[in-house]
Amino acid sequence: MTIRVVVADDQALVRSGLRTILEAQGDIQVVGEAGDGDEAVRLCDSLKPNVALLDIRMPRMDGLDAARRIKFTRTLMLTTFSVDEYVVEALRNGASGFLLKDATPEDLVNAVRSVAAGDAALSPSVARKVLELARPRASAPPSSPRALEELSAREREVLLELAKGLSNQEIAGRLYLSEPTVKTHVSHILAKLGLRDRVQAVVFAYDLGLVEPRHPGVQGE
Repeated sequence: MTIRVVVADDQALVRSGLRTILEAQGDIQVVGEAGDGDEAVRLCDSLKPNVALLDIRMPRMDGLDAARRIKFTRTLMLTTFSVDEYVVEALRNGASGFLLKDATPEDLVNAVRSVAAGDAALSPSVARKVLELARPRASAPPSSPRALEELSAREREVLLELAKGLSNQEIAGRLYLSEPTVKTHVSHILAKLGLRDRVQAVVFAYDLGLVEPRHPGVQGE
């Protein structure tokens, strides 16, 4: 399956570089480029790509607003910052992850593939740092805590592992399950909690205090 991508950045040179890296892969095709968030939203509405790669800071409409408006396309945010309030807001707006602009080409390709597959481009360490910032600013959870009662015991276990930023493969290894089984559990969790994707599930779990951010240096991720 070919992963169809829209690239949005206000610098043409950056867009060209991203296109070159992505299209060097046999399974990724850049189907459109946008110079601002408004154009990115229109392209995603018309082209229905699998992934939208959005710069956070763009004219007319920034990547944060674009991520909130884009429907049925997974969004991956590009930023020059490591972990700050912009990244937290991006995740709350439904982004499936973020990537620093100084990331390696391999990191870029892996992030796009992960997001296209429904995983989060968010490592456990980054998830912890982001959510340590997000927790004090937490708004009302996107779903009532009562919704947790609808989850099976196994689904709760998967949710707790998911909240650490783990991939389906890593969760499968920890819980001695197959990856397809984990994927099914994640789909059921999202549906029952009324969440858009696994990143929102991470934020949801931390907002409710189901998982506490670990302090740096704690082992056992």
